[in-house]
Amino acid sequence: MIFTSKQKLSNNSSNIDWKAVFSLYLFFAYFSVLPQLVLYVTDNTIFVGLRQAIVMSILWFIPVLLFPRFSRPITAAIGLLLWLTSLVSIAYFCIYGQEFSQSVIFTIFESNPAESQEFIAQYFVWWMIPVFLAHTLAGWLLWRNVKVFEMPAKKALWVSGLIIMALIIYPLLKYKFIDHDPVDLVVEKLQVRFEPAVPWQLVIGYVQYREQLTNMQALLKGNAQIPPLQNLQDKNADLPATLVLIIGESTNRQHMSLYGYPRKTTPLLDAMKDEMLVFKQVIGPRPYTIEALQQVLTFADQQHPDLYLTKPSIMNMMRQAGYKSFWITNQQTMTKRNTMLTTFSKYTDKQVYLNNTRLQNSRQYDGDVLAPFAEALQDPAPRKLIVLHLLGTHMKYKYRYPEEYIHFKDSTNLAPVLSKNKVEVINSYDNAVLYNDFVVSNIIKIYEKSRQNGFLVYFSDHGEDVYEAPGYDVLGRNEASPTLPMYAVPFLLWMTPDWRAKMPEINNDVLERPYSMSHFIHTWADLAGLQFSDYEPHKSLINKEFEALPLLVGDPGNPKSLKILPKAK
Repeated sequence: MIFTSKQKLSNNSSNIDWKAVFSLYLFFAYFSVLPQLVLYVTDNTIFVGLRQAIVMSILWFIPVLLFPRFSRPITAAIGLLLWLTSLVSIAYFCIYGQEFSQSVIFTIFESNPAESQEFIAQYFVWWMIPVFLAHTLAGWLLWRNVKVFEMPAKKALWVSGLIIMALIIYPLLKYKFIDHDPVDLVVEKLQVRFEPAVPWQLVIGYVQYREQLTNMQALLKGNAQIPPLQNLQDKNADLPATLVLIIGESTNRQHMSLYGYPRKTTPLLDAMKDEMLVFKQVIGPRPYTIEALQQVLTFADQQHPDLYLTKPSIMNMMRQAGYKSFWITNQQTMTKRNTMLTTFSKYTDKQVYLNNTRLQNSRQYDGDVLAPFAEALQDPAPRKLIVLHLLGTHMKYKYRYPEEYIHFKDSTNLAPVLSKNKVEVINSYDNAVLYNDFVVSNIIKIYEKSRQNGFLVYFSDHGEDVYEAPGYDVLGRNEASPTLPMYAVPFLLWMTPDWRAKMPEINNDVLERPYSMSHFIHTWADLAGLQFSDYEPHKSLINKEFEALPLLVGDPGNPKSLKILPKAK
């Protein structure tokens, strides 16, 4: 039952029925705060979502304040809306332990009815019913104890105006006139503020899905109009082959014991080092995923950054060569930043999207790629390209590995000048590298056991400076102030015996070659046995005609910012 206080409040704030205010807020906030609180308490995401859910729940006071005569039906209607939309968040958390996002909406719309039915049958379990009932009962009990209060109409207008000012108008003005953001970024930032709360989670998620889908379709349309490679020749034509490309994330090779790091962060890859080629002087062209892969996977480079729009990608190349292609990703799917990645995935024949989290700073493990990778290997297509895009060692590092990989806990083998907080961050990063070692080495082992013919390449899109450069003050990546750790990436090549036998020119002499991943498409073509009009052998890391080109880093949109990165010592 809802009790309405008929008391007319004076201007004295002491006359406000604060118990009624609290009961009403608790009811409104419950449906948004509970899912975010569970995510935060279970250490699945950062505090920002919970904070925004707490703040944005205040918005629901406005209709109750403005229309006190209808407070009871208004409160009931709002509660029903919040309850229904919160069930979606609760259900998704029960299944995945993650937050509902626009990426989930993308996955739903990408699935056919049969896949949706299979999903429900596989993941719906009996204990979800009492969870839903308990959630519903708690909401109903809070509703019964709500006390809706009245205040003078003029005061209600003032309070409502203050709420709108604090939650909407002030942030808009700040973003536009203080931060000087463009209009689209202002809108995006406001959406981010509202998104953790229901029902905005669904509404904004769908709006963002439609926006990113439109952008992706435009990119796909442009890609479809790109002419194929001219004079393509394949020396392995008609031979069965399975080629694997593993794209890592934010992994600095200087934190891998495989590359001489004093901590044992890659014990499994260390044990396999005699079975593969470990390249020592490879860098990523840019310290950001999208911008880096626009070059790594295409003909674009630091001096011609827009060629990804007019020339084929590796995925286009392999399709033209007759390969069936797979894209298995643990990266976020439909976000503004990741639309280009999803577009790249759509250049392949089959996609598997594993990460539907709303925020990158959410718990997600790369071990999830192992099962779909093994399944792709079993596909009967005689010629296959399998791309695996990992989340790697992306911030926040502690969300990249399960508890059993908490191995580095002290300052052993670290610089003595590092503070306690910096040591904790480095330990988290090294633990993430340790788990990445497990994932990459197991991908290689699964591939080897499949007894298919071909090769596997692993590299990271870019590195990460984790208090490593002189001064020990830099964390992350900053293109304006480049340091070697931001660009120093691992590059590993593993080949099956038969494939290795066909490439005797590849030996240990090539391992010290300085190389930018902006020219990787030529190395990949060389490894796959492909040649075409745009192929340049001197840009292939493994070719006898290799030429050591300047290792350019910086923003190619501002050519004056380009710098030559020195070789690692």
